[in-house]
Amino acid sequence: MIQSHVSTDELGVIIRETRKALGMTQQELAFTSGTGLRFISELERGKPTCQIGKVLKVIRMLGMGITLTLPVKLQVLTSGVDPDGR
Repeated sequence: MIQSHVSTDELGVIIRETRKALGMTQQELAFTSGTGLRFISELERGKPTCQIGKVLKVIRMLGMGITLTLPVKLQVLTSGVDPDGR
């Protein structure tokens, strides 16, 4: 599933579906990612205040990744292309 904008609720669903597809329980994911069961439960429910470091650990444990895209204005600036065509 590739999405450009994901809410915390949608991220929770993606994580839950991936965990289940891998045949893992919340407890197993909590243990293998170094977090707690409560954290996994809250993350899967879309709690918006989950710690990003822990979220990234869980995502890596599931074999997933995150791709960030620069805003278009910054893409032009970092590409070395003059936006005015000079």
